[in-house]
Amino acid sequence: MENFLVSPSVQQALTLQSPLVALETAVVTHGLPFPTNLELACALEQEVRDQGATPATIGVFRGIVHVGVSVEVLENLAREERVRKISARDFGIALARGESGGTTVAGTLMVARKLGIRVFATGGIGGVHRHAPFDVSADLSELGRSPLVVVCAGAKAILDLPATREVLETQGVPVLGYQTDDFPAFYSRESGLNVDIRVDTAEEVVKIARAHWETGNISAVLVVVPPPAEFALPRAQVEIWIEQAVQECEQRGIHGAEVTPFLLARMTELSGGTSLQANLALLRQNARIGAQIARALASFHKRII
Repeated sequence: MENFLVSPSVQQALTLQSPLVALETAVVTHGLPFPTNLELACALEQEVRDQGATPATIGVFRGIVHVGVSVEVLENLAREERVRKISARDFGIALARGESGGTTVAGTLMVARKLGIRVFATGGIGGVHRHAPFDVSADLSELGRSPLVVVCAGAKAILDLPATREVLETQGVPVLGYQTDDFPAFYSRESGLNVDIRVDTAEEVVKIARAHWETGNISAVLVVVPPPAEFALPRAQVEIWIEQAVQECEQRGIHGAEVTPFLLARMTELSGGTSLQANLALLRQNARIGAQIARALASFHKRII
């Protein structure tokens, strides 16, 4: 495929239908400072490998979509300050102009769907923004047309979670609570919103996902996982920080793609770094669970061949 560079390890996993997990790079380019971003990206790949799966970190470097980025490319993306945040709509611009960037949930889903990758682990999906119901992340529409299992800690807590939950339903995306009955709120283990059903094992996830797609659905299956208890933050306190950050964002006139990076950075400041620690912990946990699901999915394929 023109403008695509698939690493040998990812290509082999695709050919053999062995466990494979897509990972995004927007968290590297726009979510965390250097060198924390690079350390995290490497740690997530190692979490996937430790579970017997192959990581497929996706990013764009100098006009080429890399699927299974090399350490050198990953470091370039982590160090570079002027890179594009690449959602689904941005690929044409980035590739035609030879630009580099980190793929969002939507951008990663688009590439994974094209290649036939069936599992994607991330932190929190985008959604409907607070006080701006017209500002809806492209993540939601891509989830509606991407037949992948997507492992996350719910939607980012800075969003309007009830509205986001409603749009997921509109997009036909089933929400499975992994060892939980409550839709997590990213930094917090509970939001007060329900999941569609609770699952307790990777095998249950695969059974539901297969049945979902076999009936003709093309949407993702969203697996929401609460952050680790030792790093989770009280929902009430998080809400206070979020409201302050949202007000400051509005006062500064920040809009569009810059909203989420600003809010997340401000949350880190207001929380004294505890929100960042929760973010890092849940990302690593989701990579582990994503790999376990990928392994269960690969095992299912072997049984029916």
